[in-house]
Amino acid sequence: AGMNGTATENFVCVIFNVSFMNCTWHVDSSSGDTQYFLYWKMSRKEDFSGCQNYIKDDYGRHIGCRFQNVTIEKRRAYFLLNVSRSGQNIHIFDYFIVEKLTPPLNVTVNCAKDSHGCEIRWQPPLTSHVKKHSCFKYEVAIENK
Repeated sequence: AGMNGTATENFVCVIFNVSFMNCTWHVDSSSGDTQYFLYWKMSRKEDFSGCQNYIKDDYGRHIGCRFQNVTIEKRRAYFLLNVSRSGQNIHIFDYFIVEKLTPPLNVTVNCAKDSHGCEIRWQPPLTSHVKKHSCFKYEVAIENK
C-alpha cells in the first residue's frame, strides 16, 4: 500500500554470467514525480547497499539497477525499494531472484567411425550460488544433417 501513482509491479532480479545482477520493476504510468531507490543485502545482519548504476526510463525515473561482482551465498537476498514522492518515502520489501545459467563447460564429443554411437561429456555451468551438481538436469538434442 502507498500513495496513488507509486505502485510497482514485476520486481525481479536476474543473475547472469555468474556475478552480474540486473534488477528491474515496472512503475505506474501516473508516477511522474516519483523516484525509486533500490537497496539490497544478503542477510538480515548486514547493512543495505544502494544501487550505483540505475536503469532509467524516458522520464528519468529509476526502473532498474545493474550490479557487478555479486555473490549470493545462500538462496535468499533481501531487497528494499524506497519510493519517494513529493518528499514522502514509502518502503516496499520484495525479492525474487532468477539466475540465467551459462552453458555447460568443456563440452566434448567423441564419435567412433565404425560405430553409430557418440560419447558427449561436459562439466556443470558456473553459478553464483548453486553448489550441488545434482541440482542440474540436462537435455541433449542431436540433429542429423
